[in-house]
Amino acid sequence: MELKWTDSQDIALELLEKYPDVNPEFVRFTELFDSVVKLAAFDDDPKQFNEAYLEAILGCWIDEK
Repeated sequence: MELKWTDSQDIALELLEKYPDVNPEFVRFTELFDSVVKLAAFDDDPKQFNEAYLEAILGCWIDEK
């Protein structure tokens, strides 16, 4: 499955699986950005992100945690 910036729920699940010991409440946006673009399934243009995408991903990650 290829992940795009708009796939916040699926990205959050991937982050939860890859970083099970990370508390997302303390993740900075710069760290979140780096973590997302490093996901094997991520297939979107890193330059096309915006803060709203990161907020949505982080919110989903916190909810899933």
